Amino acid sequence: MIAEQTSEKTRVLIADDHSMVLEVLSLFLASQPDLTVVSANNLDEALVKLEKEGPVDVVLLDYNMPGMNGLEGLKKMIERTGGKPVGIITGTPTRKLLDETLEVGGAGLIPKTMQARSLANAIRFIASGEVYTPLSLMHEEAAPASNPDSPLSDREMTVLNYLGEGKQNKEIAYELDLSEATIKMHVRSICTKLSANNRTHAVFIARNTGLL
Repeated sequence: MIAEQTSEKTRVLIADDHSMVLEVLSLFLASQPDLTVVSANNLDEALVKLEKEGPVDVVLLDYNMPGMNGLEGLKKMIERTGGKPVGIITGTPTRKLLDETLEVGGAGLIPKTMQARSLANAIRFIASGEVYTPLSLMHEEAAPASNPDSPLSDREMTVLNYLGEGKQNKEIAYELDLSEATIKMHVRSICTKLSANNRTHAVFIARNTGLL
């Protein structure tokens, strides 16, 4: 007897205090054959729904909705999802907000201005364990690091130091209590900023230029 093949749908919890935005996003995502949606109007409601209707595979939180208190709400949600990715959606995406989101362990930043299909693909990307970073934001100047001579952010410098010690992404993720996908994103950013071909080349350049 041949076993019947079934495909699990990706459950998305999306929270936004703008009812029209929430309704439009929820309707479109629910129309996708591989996605199901749980919606909430604020952070507290999202936390309650996560407890009562969870688990979910991906959580998206509006950056400016009630209860978020900057990125404190993101950190609170990350603590409740059991390791499932939590990303930020916003109508005013900036490189600074992207860096801060990743800094606290977020799974990426999704602009509300994205086309609906692209947004659905971004959710699938995050659900697969990757970190979503809009290409347009990656071209913006990064937030300045404490060391003005360094082109890298503080977090990138920390990751670079671990690379210099020969640690792998999984080990660095464990040390920093971040996801491996977040570390991969930082390594890519380090290589881009240092014009390095790979992580080994990045360490070589960093040592030659006095960063390490």
